[in-house]
Amino acid sequence: MKMKPVIKLILSILFTLGIGTLGGLFTAPEIGGWYATLQKPSFQPPNWLFGPVWSLLYTLMGISLYMVWKQPSSDRRNKALTIFIIQFVLNFSWSIIFFNQHQVGWALVEIVVMWVCILLTIIRFYQIKPAAAWLLVPYILWVSFATALNAAIWKLNPA
Repeated sequence: MKMKPVIKLILSILFTLGIGTLGGLFTAPEIGGWYATLQKPSFQPPNWLFGPVWSLLYTLMGISLYMVWKQPSSDRRNKALTIFIIQFVLNFSWSIIFFNQHQVGWALVEIVVMWVCILLTIIRFYQIKPAAAWLLVPYILWVSFATALNAAIWKLNPA
């Protein structure tokens, strides 16, 4: 049975928003606790900004995922989807490493690996559907900022 495109779109967005929300469950309890005790750089945005930004980014990721998933099955498409899943697992894992485990240094290493995987996803998606790749540009820009923020927090809070 072939899945209708609108179902694939809904599932793609629900997948990214759902996993993003799950990652947020590891983050939210620490915002007013452990995270509040850390020294932060001057470019730290207000905490309320992260929820809306990530919601938008997860929605764009879901649309991007859909645009590639709906293409005819091929080795190229399947490899692109695999790389997307890998970077998305890393995205989810970062919240656990940073907020739940309080491992700021390891989170920095992990986010750099995630950034590389996002770039690889963009490259692979561009080969299949350029618009899908462009939808991921705000994501890599935000993760670039988050990497700088993670690095600054690590530097300001030596273990």
